[in-house]
Order: sequence, then C-alpha cells, then structure tokens
Amino acid sequence: MASAMMTGFVKAGAVSGPAQISVSEPYEPLRTQHGKAGFKATVSNTEVASASDVIVLAVKPDVISTVLREIGPALRHNPLIISIAAGIPIKTMQQALPAGARVVRVMPNLPCTVGEMAAGFACGAHCAADDGKLVGKLLGCVGCAEQVPEKLLDAVTGLSGSGPAYGFLMVEALADGGVRAGLPRPIAQKLAAQTLRGAATMVLETGKHPGLLKDLVCSPGGTTIAGVEALEKGGFRAAAMDAVAAAAGRSVQLSKL
Repeated sequence: MASAMMTGFVKAGAVSGPAQISVSEPYEPLRTQHGKAGFKATVSNTEVASASDVIVLAVKPDVISTVLREIGPALRHNPLIISIAAGIPIKTMQQALPAGARVVRVMPNLPCTVGEMAAGFACGAHCAADDGKLVGKLLGCVGCAEQVPEKLLDAVTGLSGSGPAYGFLMVEALADGGVRAGLPRPIAQKLAAQTLRGAATMVLETGKHPGLLKDLVCSPGGTTIAGVEALEKGGFRAAAMDAVAAAAGRSVQLSKL
C-alpha cells in the first residue's frame, strides 16, 4: 500500500518527483526497486524521519510502537505524521512521540493499489486545519478520503476498509449467476465486474441517490424488478448492513486488545 501511495503522489504531481520521497524499506529487493524508480531508499527509519516534513507510517500495528520509539528522538522539527496502522488510536501514538506531535490516523483500503482507495481519516488535537487539507489532498492522489472524528473510524473500517471483500463476493456471485445462466466464466466475471464498476461510477458522478438510479433500471413487469425481488427475498440489504456492523464491531474489539 505504501508503494501505491508513493507512486500516486508522483503521478498526481503532489511532489516534484520521486527524489522528493524518502522510504525506509527493510526488504532488500523492494528497497532496490524503489531506488531504481528514483525514490531515496534506505534501511534507516530515523534517517527518513529526520529529513521529512510529512511522515507516513505504513507498518503493521504490532510494530508501530517500536517504530515510534525509534523515530521519536529524530522529530525535533515536528513533522506531520500520518499513520495507516489499523486500530492504533491517535492518543497511543501521541504518548510515544514528543509533546505536541501532529498525528493523523487513516483507515485506507486495498483498492489504493489501483488508485481507487476509499479512506477515512481523523486528525489529532495538535493538528491545524491545513494539516487536514494536506492529508485529504495526498490521499486524493490514490482515490478519495473523508475526514471524520476518530470515533467514527471503526465505522469506516466496517464499510470501506472491509468493503472491498464484500464487493469481490458480489462480483463472484454475479459471475456464478451468469455461468448458471449459460455464460462462459471469463465473460461472466468481466461483465459482473464492469457492471458494478459502472453502477458505482454512476452514483459518484451523478450524485443521485442509489435508490433513484435503481428505479431507473426497473421497468414495470421487467427482468430487473424480478431480480431485485429475488435479492430482497434473500435478505440482501439486511445482510450487507449486518456485514458492515459486524466488521465495525470487530474493529472496536481489536482496538482494545
């Protein structure tokens, strides 16, 4: 995900070029790859931290405390710190950093890797309004991002953080239906994926309520309303809502471990 963000920043012109981005990467093959792409690649977290105005902590939650302790002494210039470590509260990170640290917590999702991220982010108490604007601009290079209070990040996790899996299941299920109706698997899968992509694009670009767009497809006595009825009988809406609620609830549990 970090690699996707770096590439997105460069492509969108958020930085003047890859040389403006430093990356600490312990895995040698990937570090070499970053160097060949023009990024300043190193194995030193403190080297990156001391030289950066914006630091993105793209590490697993179980090592975030180690990384924070390591870079803390190098943060004499009070850079903006953006964390995508799932479940780690802003307060926890602030306690491990110098007083007044400007910390932003982000909940990204997997489509970041194809430039279609849907993220939520929350700013810590020491952040200025311009910090939130900058984070929104940077994350916008790889998709879209909405600023929310930190208490709502669990809901973001249940919806967009876990949501790609729900979308993949829907694509798979639609493709299975196409196969059942006689379509070859490759064609069914492509049509299913493109159909969901098209529907999502219409919601985003028109700004219309999805219920209204659904009604536009449902001709009286037609095929679509018959399919919608089948989904309603199967509890489709309730199952989708329950999935988001279950994932959000699990996010709350994990943050307390």
